[in-house]
Amino acid sequence: MILFRKFRVLILMVFLIACSMHIMIDLLPKLERRSSSACSCSHTPSEEPQNWAKHRAKPGSESGWPNKHTLRILQDFSNEPNSNLSSHSLEKITVGERPEALKRFEQLTGDEKRHATRDSTLKNAVVKGSRLSALFDHPLYNRPLPTLNEDEDTLFNVNTDIRFDPKAAQNPEWNGEGKDGDYAPTGEMSSDSYPNWLRFHIGINRYELYSRHNPVIDAMLKDLVSQRITSVAMKSGGTQLKLIMTFQNYGQALFKPMKQTREQETPPDFFYFSDFERHNAEIAAYHLDRILDFRRVPPVTGRLVNMTKEIRDVTRDKKLWRTFFISPANNICFYGECSYYCSTEHALCGKPDQIEGSLAAFLPDLALAKRRTWRNPWRRSYHKRKKAEWEVDPDYCEEVKQTPPYDSGTRLLDIMDMTVFDFLMGNMDRHHYETFEKFGNETFIIHLDNGRGFGKHSHDELSILVPLSQCCRMKKSTHLRLQLLAKEEFKLSVLMEESLQADTLTPILIKPHLEAMDRRLRLVLQVLTDCIEKEGYSNVVEDDLGTEGLNTGTVPQR
Repeated sequence: MILFRKFRVLILMVFLIACSMHIMIDLLPKLERRSSSACSCSHTPSEEPQNWAKHRAKPGSESGWPNKHTLRILQDFSNEPNSNLSSHSLEKITVGERPEALKRFEQLTGDEKRHATRDSTLKNAVVKGSRLSALFDHPLYNRPLPTLNEDEDTLFNVNTDIRFDPKAAQNPEWNGEGKDGDYAPTGEMSSDSYPNWLRFHIGINRYELYSRHNPVIDAMLKDLVSQRITSVAMKSGGTQLKLIMTFQNYGQALFKPMKQTREQETPPDFFYFSDFERHNAEIAAYHLDRILDFRRVPPVTGRLVNMTKEIRDVTRDKKLWRTFFISPANNICFYGECSYYCSTEHALCGKPDQIEGSLAAFLPDLALAKRRTWRNPWRRSYHKRKKAEWEVDPDYCEEVKQTPPYDSGTRLLDIMDMTVFDFLMGNMDRHHYETFEKFGNETFIIHLDNGRGFGKHSHDELSILVPLSQCCRMKKSTHLRLQLLAKEEFKLSVLMEESLQADTLTPILIKPHLEAMDRRLRLVLQVLTDCIEKEGYSNVVEDDLGTEGLNTGTVPQR
């Protein structure tokens, strides 16, 4: 009897030990993740999403979510060499170990190198004394703006009747409730206490989206990378899938997921309107716009997103949720709904559930700041056989010059700026542009939707330059900056490479794309040289640097 009791105790102890070891094995990956300092965007797919079991369909259903066994398979797949490196994979490298780390980095290839460069020790190249800093210290990049009238020249006047409604964002930290539920950020709240996205909106004026050395922009870009994503929805309209992401500070951004690698060029037989949009083109366009000193592209940054935790588990969009599936390679995929490329054949897949994308900061809501959409005079036909009028009429620009708003003010010159901007990127898809309605016709053009740039580095699409060659008009400030960026000490490709190193997903552009910009810049300057020889300098280059231009914000009219 005593032996039997001892045997039962022994069996019970063995059972308890086995259970304890099983629990420790299951908890070990989670403990390892908690001990690391990774950001929320780097959750590994081994973490079981909260709602897998809740939304799992009946056995045999094609739309069902994976069970625990399937998640274990995903966990094993995430440890394979082909998987994305986690964001904290190189963070433990010390200063003394940096040379060895760089040697290991040089040995990496392709996808591994792209994600390894997200390490802060490799991407902080924009330092004091750099070419980029020297460029922004140049007098051409420090011209003062005309005196701003708070009522007419700023998009918002915080201290008057423009009231921001935090109920739209459900922000509990806002104070100062007014009549009819309106809120005004006045009284004890200073502008420094506003979230960075709101400070960006308040800084918009008649002449620029943001000022040259505004620290709020860098702070907002950091928010876009680090802020927790609270909700996701598909953006209506458009030919390809885009997602609207809302963050914990109630800011919003447009997410364009990665569809192609940086090395893939647009096939030569593709029409411009059927090409993929590229997330890295959106990022590079923001940096190029800033280097050209236009500041007409809303700030954009790259981010590595966990598709289950940061998209699928937080979305309330059932149409988007239903398009998630697991590929035969055990990768998490989704395809959403859009006019083109939204099907299982064009699904967006993670490795196994992390995906790159660009995040473009939202402009103010249309209810607060209406925008007007304009048809680009040099819009393409978007037809496989028909040509647009400007393609067959060499005197087309003369007709444009006589049509409002191109017959006065700076609008035609801004179109020339946009033409140069698009040609440097190789973007043929500029069918419309927008302006803020409050400022009327005397304001800048907003350079939105740049995803079809940087598709071909081996081909320069000269038809993009037709507006410039037909009109032979250019702002003096733009002309001088282009000449400056063609010099060896301010080489455009070097400046772009340095600027892009600050992004989370660096490298953004491969070397051939950077070199193509230098080549295209020379072509732009050659077109301007030909125009000046034909029509004379004063008839081509409009002086916007004189006293009259600075006081009024417009160029003098002939």
